[in-house]
Amino acid sequence: MLRNYFKIAFRNLWRHRVFSLINIMGLSVGMTACLLIFLYVRFEMSYDRFHPKAERIYKIDADIKTPTEVIPAGGPAWAVPSHIKLDFSEVEAFTRVMGDNLLLRKGDMKFNEKDAIWADSAFFDIFHFPLLQGNAHTALKEPFSIVLSESAAKKYFGKANAMGQTILITGDAVPATVTGIMKDMPENTQVKGDVIASMSTITLKWNKGIDDQWGNYSPAAYLLLKPGTNAMALQKKLPAFLEKWNGKEMQEQQMRPTLFLKPLKDVYLYSTRDGSKSGNIKNVYIFSVIAIFILIIACINFINLTTARASERAKEVGIRKVAGAVKTQLAWQFIGESIVISFIAFLLTLALSALLLPSFNELAGKTISHGVLANGWLILLLLGAALAIGSLAGIYPAFVLTAFKPIEVLKGRFATGAKGSVLRKSLVISQFTISIALIIGTIIVYSQMSYMRNRNLGFNKDHVLVIDTNEDKARQALQQAVSGLPNVQSTSLSSSVPGSGNSGAYSEVENVKGDLQIANLDLYFVDFDYIPLFKIKMAAGRPFSREYKTDSNNAMILNEAAVKILGYPSPEQAIGKRFKQWGHEGKIVGVIKDFHFRSLQQPIKPLTMRLQWDRFNLLSVKIGSANLPNTIAAIEKKYKSIIPNRPFSYYFMDEFFDRQYRDEERFGKLFLNFAILAIFISCLGLLGLASYSTMQRTREIGVRKVMGASVSTIISLLSRDFLKLVIISFFIAAPIAWYFMHKWLADFAYRTDISWWIFATAGILAVLIAVITISFQAIKAAIANPVKALRAE
Repeated sequence: MLRNYFKIAFRNLWRHRVFSLINIMGLSVGMTACLLIFLYVRFEMSYDRFHPKAERIYKIDADIKTPTEVIPAGGPAWAVPSHIKLDFSEVEAFTRVMGDNLLLRKGDMKFNEKDAIWADSAFFDIFHFPLLQGNAHTALKEPFSIVLSESAAKKYFGKANAMGQTILITGDAVPATVTGIMKDMPENTQVKGDVIASMSTITLKWNKGIDDQWGNYSPAAYLLLKPGTNAMALQKKLPAFLEKWNGKEMQEQQMRPTLFLKPLKDVYLYSTRDGSKSGNIKNVYIFSVIAIFILIIACINFINLTTARASERAKEVGIRKVAGAVKTQLAWQFIGESIVISFIAFLLTLALSALLLPSFNELAGKTISHGVLANGWLILLLLGAALAIGSLAGIYPAFVLTAFKPIEVLKGRFATGAKGSVLRKSLVISQFTISIALIIGTIIVYSQMSYMRNRNLGFNKDHVLVIDTNEDKARQALQQAVSGLPNVQSTSLSSSVPGSGNSGAYSEVENVKGDLQIANLDLYFVDFDYIPLFKIKMAAGRPFSREYKTDSNNAMILNEAAVKILGYPSPEQAIGKRFKQWGHEGKIVGVIKDFHFRSLQQPIKPLTMRLQWDRFNLLSVKIGSANLPNTIAAIEKKYKSIIPNRPFSYYFMDEFFDRQYRDEERFGKLFLNFAILAIFISCLGLLGLASYSTMQRTREIGVRKVMGASVSTIISLLSRDFLKLVIISFFIAAPIAWYFMHKWLADFAYRTDISWWIFATAGILAVLIAVITISFQAIKAAIANPVKALRAE
């Protein structure tokens, strides 16, 4: 009997192979998209959860309250972690982690390791990064100890054993000993580095006493709590702890930090510190919803096409009933056929997913999975979903067709009824509502990306090449040499360029009341040529000038945002006012117009600029657009002759600044691709239903043509009902899409408007897509010979 079921099932699949292909393709594409999205979501949710002690690891965050604002710092003061360990028995261990662009040299090899970090000795006790060689407890204990990843060890030492070897670090070529080789860190961790240097090098050798500094906020800090410790109870004790150790200084400086303990597992997706965000939980939610919607659309297609074709099997069922078949047998026949189709779609899903995974990894910007079959539980879940969809799609025709009387069918009186039509229309509306909402969302995402790329930033970033000199002593000599090259228009030394980050500085600036107002202001150290090179406009006063000797130590420039927090109605009123900052005193000589020195996701913050030659590390070079390769080669030649011990590396300002939006651009590309898939699946379903509807109305079309109906009339007749459903879908989708995209845009300080044309475009696109999809079958039916349709009568 079972064999007979399968034989009939495959015969029906082959007899109606176009419908079967549409069914299988729609479901498999939907399940493929769903599988890839959930691989992405699972990967994003897995960050730092692989550590065995992850439940007990907490990051220390600090909000610093000043008289003017609350500053979210990237970590606590240097002294905080060690003193917390000293005061609270609940803390098992601590480590500070500080990223660095560390220069490493071995023989003729020299690299600026951008993924280098400094860490305290308990680093490997807290985090699970296995050492292949070396003792995890002592590898970072001594100053000038260094641990290399397996890849870094091979890069510097080849096949030789790196353990115990010496490598030179920093521009001063300080010897460091390799005390450990660790496995390459996984992709899904925020605490990442190929080179880990001992923090004791800084605290015991280079900057003695920094462990007792309560006003210096630099490294991230992590605590490992003892089992059973209530982290929130410990957090409540921290204000008294700060008062005990730092109360007097906080009072004097009017800067009061509040410490928070953030679970390590929540840091990647939920934490925004120091103006940066690694992951985005909203994007995870959005893609999860898209995956569910795509699967729903695919299910709707599958169920719609299966139920629509049910009436074609009516005579077959009638004959089988007359021959003695019982309801149970007939029901299992339909359910079994549906399950076979869904199982074939499942197998095709595995093949498509394996084929598309490398491209999807590239689109996501990270290796979310090395292979589809590596996620066994997800494959089983998808198989279960496929079988459930197949069963659900088979139940309706099974019970409808097995319930009627065979004599009525054999006399040709069977009809599917109004209920089946209403069900199919409701499902079409559902899937096109989702598709139109995704079209609207895609247009808004790309509008926001275009807005950010094309907005006037307030400075010029075109044809500016930036070289990191790492504060090399010869940086001024390099500037002079590069300035004399042909095609070099101007140069400037600074501590920061827009988008590169900046220092927060404890500042006292005279406000509108005449008081020295305390604030933590962003600080750029720049030279005389910085403002002209980037074409930053002045709002009042003047830029730094070589004509004024006091500018070198006693002058400051503010931006308009800084003027506002000081209470001045106009920039001109801030000129000549006093300031104190990091041991320097002087007067404000100029106010620059606000420019976007951070991402457009953040509002423009108060910024100060000062001249301080020992703080410069970046050389900006404005070059002409002609002969770029020759100009870069000439700059490199000068660099290697003047700074021979450091590798030459550079970037173009416009490309570097645009990298801030890389995550948003990837999000936009992923959103677009999955929206296209959703629309494609919806169109497959619409094509199938249009084909079925056309087939059902073949005789009607033949009669109408004989009576003189034109081709356009026939096409209009067949398209009208489906277009009504699409229009209804638009009016449902528009407000839903507006609400959720308005929420998404709220993350951007500067954002585009959700204009009416976006909805009009989405509606027109949806109608055009539906018309094109339906027209193929409609035109085919309209130009067919009516004699063939009526001959059967």
